[in-house]
Amino acid sequence: MADPKSLLSRLDSIGDSLSQTHQCHALLGLGSAGIETDRLDAYSDLDFFVIAKKGCKQCLIDDLDWLSRIGDLDYAFRNTLDGYKVLYKDGIFCEFAVFEPQELAQISFPAGRIVWQEEGFDSSICQPSPSKMSVPEPNPDVEWHIGEALTNLYVGVCRERRGEKLSAMRFIQHFALDRLIDVARVQDKPTAVIADPFVADRRIEFRFPSFAVQLGEFAQGYHRNVESALAQLDFLDKHFDINHSMAKEIRRLCFFED
Repeated sequence: MADPKSLLSRLDSIGDSLSQTHQCHALLGLGSAGIETDRLDAYSDLDFFVIAKKGCKQCLIDDLDWLSRIGDLDYAFRNTLDGYKVLYKDGIFCEFAVFEPQELAQISFPAGRIVWQEEGFDSSICQPSPSKMSVPEPNPDVEWHIGEALTNLYVGVCRERRGEKLSAMRFIQHFALDRLIDVARVQDKPTAVIADPFVADRRIEFRFPSFAVQLGEFAQGYHRNVESALAQLDFLDKHFDINHSMAKEIRRLCFFED
């Protein structure tokens, strides 16, 4: 972990290092390292894109000297064909990808901040392409989310009865809970905290605080699938008009009634 000032300083140093390779056009900061630096804190990592010159991408991926010359790396994991997750010895964690300019229009990424660019570089190509970058709007049909939640709870409790506890946990505490998060906006007015367009559960505790206080009941862990399912079902029953036959069957399964 590092303080926000140290994180931003490290990102600036990465930009300086890239400039010395003469293989790059720019460094694009993303997320809290991009245009949302007000969110940066001691638990943040550094997300960024390296915009490589044509033909230089692979060299920058194969040789991470441009990172390690700034400080020792304790860990480097190539998680995609395009990039890595790395941990510096001082605790700063980075997740990055390397792209050449022609690739940017084909990938999905949020708007970012130019940390460094070479002189004369047209940074407009670092703006997300509307045709590729647009994030699908959440399904506005509340009834669909409720139906998905109920049926996932049902399948999950059936898996629990069969003894497939891990699968049950995924259906109840992941799939069904995702749908509850989608209807949270109906039950709890969102705050001004910026939503993550790609991951619905990011910052949920700050966006929907009244809803979030119930999360501990909705996701109680591997050994409490039934309790988690009942808590979610009670929430749906309290706030929405749900199918009573499905609710009755889920409760029957929860209480192991034949």
